Amino acid sequence: MADEKQKKPAKPQAEKAKVKGKGGAAAAPDRSPRSSGKEVRVTPRLVTRYKTDVVPALMKRFNYKTVMQVPRLEKIAINIGVGQATQDAKLVDAAARDLELITGQKVVITKAKKAISNFKLREGMPIGCRVTLRRARMWEFFDRFVSVVVPRMRDFRGLNDKSFDGRGNYTLGLKEHIVFPEIDVDKIVKIFGMDITFVTTAKTDQESYELLKTMGFPFVKREQVLETPKA
Repeated sequence: MADEKQKKPAKPQAEKAKVKGKGGAAAAPDRSPRSSGKEVRVTPRLVTRYKTDVVPALMKRFNYKTVMQVPRLEKIAINIGVGQATQDAKLVDAAARDLELITGQKVVITKAKKAISNFKLREGMPIGCRVTLRRARMWEFFDRFVSVVVPRMRDFRGLNDKSFDGRGNYTLGLKEHIVFPEIDVDKIVKIFGMDITFVTTAKTDQESYELLKTMGFPFVKREQVLETPKA
């Protein structure tokens, strides 16, 4: 009786390749580049410079035995304190918005840890914002800071080379955040200052100084530092 049964016709190859989507409708497989889930990443130019120029220079300067001993930039921490937030809470939102434009990353609102009656400060009141940059955004910010922001500073003669903390980290303060090209002067609510900390893996300040200087940090020349005359 098996011979009497009608054989089912074979499905064409094109029909087998179809994939059923929602609702039972057949749809062709998506072979676009987006379906692979791979993102095209561009290596920051400062990373290439660090590997080709900075690492050999520091290995020769400090006689390192391996590449792993060479100090590197670990993260950049930026903090904006808004002292007038006790009178106008909207200033914190304005500072956070400008800091997000500068860094391209979501910021964290900092709040007061204790109350101070003389400054009309209550516990938990927003008083500033901060952000920490790592990896690609850290390198891009460093590159923009050295090549674009620093030359826009008013009466700039070089960065102070004594602002290290003794552990290889360097901190500087900016009085005006409008030196960043991302900020439109006509749209700002108030000019804010900020503290920027460059955290490195260097064990000494001398190693951190040579690292930042080789990467293009415009420190003030030592012969330009004049000693105050003794009375």
